[in-house]
Amino acid sequence: MKATSLVLCAFLCVPAMLLGQGVTTGAMSGTVSDQDGAPLPEANVVAVHVPSSTAYRAVARAGGAYNIPNMRVGGPYRVTASRIGYKAHTEENLFLTLGQDLKVDFRLQGQAIQLEAVEAAAQKDEVLNAGRTGAATFIDPQKVALLPSVKRSTRDLIRIDPRSDGNYSFAGRNWLYNNISLDGSYFNNPFGLDDPAPGGQTAAEPVPYDAVEQVQVSVAPFDVRQGGFTGANVNTVTK
Repeated sequence: MKATSLVLCAFLCVPAMLLGQGVTTGAMSGTVSDQDGAPLPEANVVAVHVPSSTAYRAVARAGGAYNIPNMRVGGPYRVTASRIGYKAHTEENLFLTLGQDLKVDFRLQGQAIQLEAVEAAAQKDEVLNAGRTGAATFIDPQKVALLPSVKRSTRDLIRIDPRSDGNYSFAGRNWLYNNISLDGSYFNNPFGLDDPAPGGQTAAEPVPYDAVEQVQVSVAPFDVRQGGFTGANVNTVTK
């Protein structure tokens, strides 16, 4: 009977011992208020472990309360509370023990502070800016009018793109992976058997050559609105 009681006591003590093994730090909490006791939200609290210069920071919540968990035990600590429009207050020689939540409250006195002007300057990046569109070829109206075209087809225009093989293939990708758009609408051949554009079986052009205003060939555009292809995006705009 006595042996059974000893075993039972040992089992009851084990959970308490296991829980006690996890505590290796301390904590600090409190409130920050003004001279009248009103809470000061967004006040900054900085606790510095003087021997190691380790700094712990917290910001007071809406009710002026703050808390700093997982702090190094020992000390001394130097704790400072500050907020714009108030004089900073510092508490010195504070020490933490294992598992302790040290309560440190602050009352800050109002102080008029004149802030210096802040000037922000920016410089346009010549490489990364809103004017960059990625790898693309633009065939403007002047080129459309001057470039010779044997078949009176937009194929003759997009051939000037250096990544074209002359037959709707770009950057080594099959033309089935291109996206063709006309005046902002998709103009792909849904069957994908004979030609990337409609009208391939009749050898006809879906859009008269004289109606073409401008053509853009994009292989890797930065604009997220241009997608759905791994070859090229051929965007044609009519007059």
